[in-house]
Amino acid sequence: MTSRREFLVRCSTASATLLAAALAQPAHALMPTQAAPDPDALTPEQSAVFRAWFVRIVDQQMRSGPTPRWTQRDCAGLVRFAAMEALREHDARWLKANGMNSVADASRLPPELQLNEQQRALANRWTRIDGSVGAYASAIALVQRNSRFVSRDVNQALPGDLLFFDQGDDQHLMIWLDRYIAYHTGTVTPTDNGLRAVAVSDLMQWKDSRWQPFDGNPNFVGVFRFAFLTP
Repeated sequence: MTSRREFLVRCSTASATLLAAALAQPAHALMPTQAAPDPDALTPEQSAVFRAWFVRIVDQQMRSGPTPRWTQRDCAGLVRFAAMEALREHDARWLKANGMNSVADASRLPPELQLNEQQRALANRWTRIDGSVGAYASAIALVQRNSRFVSRDVNQALPGDLLFFDQGDDQHLMIWLDRYIAYHTGTVTPTDNGLRAVAVSDLMQWKDSRWQPFDGNPNFVGVFRFAFLTP
């Protein structure tokens, strides 16, 4: 569990002008419009395997601590890192670098994700708030430009979906992992790597009600799903 101070994080690092414009809108305005179908979108079968790898990678960070290969450590950084790694080829070298090369790990790993070259590069071309494309995108951009709105009912979330909160000058992304929710506080110290996990039932009863993920909370924007996933 984490304190209120630890929980309140600033995850958006968009430029001041763009951030001010985005925050001037009510929470519901941050919901992205339905994007045109992506020709590189994953099939339902590929999407299921992606989700399994995405969740497994986030879980590994929680269990073993952040890998040195993950450098941008905040809530959006965790999402981008896990998506990037889920889309990679998970060969023996990758498994060793990510601490998943034990016999026990091998028995729990998802099947390999079969993708073409364009699909492998999806996490290198996030659309930013200003319309440019690249490997970096803020929390707002990840949900507004790269995801589709699912629901404000967390019962509709699938593993790997994103929960987005808007506190006015604070935005925060969490990752739905089915049994629990994972996130990064945005702060790293010598004694705290910033990673947190909380049971869904605990978050629904969080003392600071602004962080409770239910429809009646105006600060909870909703559940979002990567636009390249099907469904």
